[in-house]
Amino acid sequence: MHPVRQQLWPWLSGALLATGLCLTPAWAAPTDPFPQAAAAYLLLVQGEPQWARHADIPLPPASLTKIMTALLAVESHKLEETATVGAAAAGETGSRIGLKPGDQLKAGDLLAATLLMSANDACHALADHVAGSEAQFISLMNRRAATLGLRHTHFTNACGHDQPGHVSTARELATLAQAAMDDPAFASLAGVVRTTIATTDGARRFQLDNKNELIGRYPGAVGVKSGFTAKAGKCIAAAVNRDGRRVLLVLLNAPDRWWTAVSMLDHAFGSTQVSRAGTPAP
Repeated sequence: MHPVRQQLWPWLSGALLATGLCLTPAWAAPTDPFPQAAAAYLLLVQGEPQWARHADIPLPPASLTKIMTALLAVESHKLEETATVGAAAAGETGSRIGLKPGDQLKAGDLLAATLLMSANDACHALADHVAGSEAQFISLMNRRAATLGLRHTHFTNACGHDQPGHVSTARELATLAQAAMDDPAFASLAGVVRTTIATTDGARRFQLDNKNELIGRYPGAVGVKSGFTAKAGKCIAAAVNRDGRRVLLVLLNAPDRWWTAVSMLDHAFGSTQVSRAGTPAP
């Protein structure tokens, strides 16, 4: 059995039958070989679309939002600065590491907690530090989205909470993920399996485990981010480098995202290998 399947099997058993995923060879598959994989998805091979479903429909992106937050933090060149956690950041809901008002950490450590643990308290504190407030940071997010040509993406918060008008598409999230992974600092952090951060006085320490279950398990996985909210469902943007090729997959509202991602990535690498041998890929 594939090593990643062995590790994921105990909690993914039965998902293949439940989702009805097609595992016929890619060269024999229809245009959409994974019609029940997700509400929307896009899979790119070497930057070129291979398979897609509803890739241009705006949907809630959950914590894939934090790809933009992390990219802006990296581009701010403020990661070595000390950030102070405010009351609003400490009071964030959802995934968090338990920051308290007045805690001081390096902005780079807040970035690690944002990207790896998807910590909303760290994310909000990072946004406050980079732009002065979350509201000002949101303006930066939407401005950066415009420079990337993301016409159907609009952010209303820095962390990915469900809110009216907070939307993106699978295609535009793939564009964002590619831009982020092209930044060496972002890419290096996105591939970390586990690390530890601490407040600047050393009084509090936090172990960070990457919530992207593919990192350290699926061969060649290098990033980028997972997410979940009630409206968005389970989401993932995954980048895999193998045999000199990159496959980038975005799944929005995928009930069995890990098994689905593994199956689709395996299928994609199989199809590109066949294509290189002379059989056309779909």
